[in-house]
Parts: sequence; structure tokens; C-alpha cells
Amino acid sequence: MKKYLCLIGVLGVLLCNTANSYAQKVAVKTNLLYDATTTMNLGLEIGLGKKWSLDLSGNYNPWKFDDETRLRHWGVQPELRYWLCEKFNGHFLGLHGHYAKYNVGGMSFLSDNMERHRYQGHLWGGGISYGYQWLLGSRWSLEAVLGVGYARLDHSKYPCATCGTVQKSEKKNYFGPTKAAVSIIYIIK
Repeated sequence: MKKYLCLIGVLGVLLCNTANSYAQKVAVKTNLLYDATTTMNLGLEIGLGKKWSLDLSGNYNPWKFDDETRLRHWGVQPELRYWLCEKFNGHFLGLHGHYAKYNVGGMSFLSDNMERHRYQGHLWGGGISYGYQWLLGSRWSLEAVLGVGYARLDHSKYPCATCGTVQKSEKKNYFGPTKAAVSIIYIIK
């Protein structure tokens, strides 16, 4: 855990220094899709050059909805973006990575397995994405992004959402959607 917090801190310092040295745009954002799942989230995007930017998003959900249902997790997802026109406007292509820790179960809308079991562990991976950003005003924008890629899941499976006995430990490979966002953006400078 300390390694990941240290890495996030180093990235933050580098991002701040990059923003000052290039005097490029800086934006903060929130993903409305995460908001819909009660997941707190915040993103920071910094212009790196004429057509490049770096997006760093983080999310956290500490909630246990009832005794059987939980969607606890935290994660980070950095993304390097190449803008086809100008940064912070129009089409872009992205290369993203992700890391998360999770404790989820009792969620019938995800799958029957997820409803009857609890999974606790972490995931990591990366992928590619496509997005578009619409200017709403001089400082406000709306963004939509979809990404596909790979995730390596390493978790323990429990027989029910509240059970403490591990049923089995699993390592799984996942290929498919790895990013989805509809974000409201405020451009700071």
C-alpha cells in the first residue's frame, strides 16, 4: 500500500512540475458513471504539449449497502492521450493503465456468481481508448470515453457476502471493456 501511495505522490509532483514548465491547460473532472454507483472520484488532466495530455483519475467507494451487498474498492487509472485536433477539444486516442483493490459481493445486477459470492483482491492491467470532448463554455467541457484492454485479477472467493472463510483463491485474465466515462470537466488554466 505504501508503494502505491508513494508512486501516486511522485506522479503528482511530476504532473505539477510538467504543468508549470509547459504552462499548458490543467483540468479537473468527475466521472458521472462512477457517481451513479456512489463511487467518489476525481480526475486531473494536464496538457503536455500541443496534442498530448496526461489524465490521472482515482476512485474510492467505502460503502457497504447492507449486510449482503458491498461495492468497496479504490483504484487509479492514468492515461496518456493524443488529441487528433487540439488538446481538450474533439477526438482523442488514449493508452491507459489501471490498478485497483476491491471487496465486492451481493450484487445481483452484475452476475449470479457476484450475487452469491464475495470477491476480495486486486487487479492491474491496461488498454486503449477512444474519446471525444465537447466544449460547453470557456472553462466547462463534457467528455465521453470507452476503452478496451486487459486486467489481471488476483482475489479470494468467499461463499457468501458476509462469510469470512475463503472458498478458494483465484487468478484470472480478463479481456474486454476496461474504461467507461462520461465526465464533467472544469478547466483551471
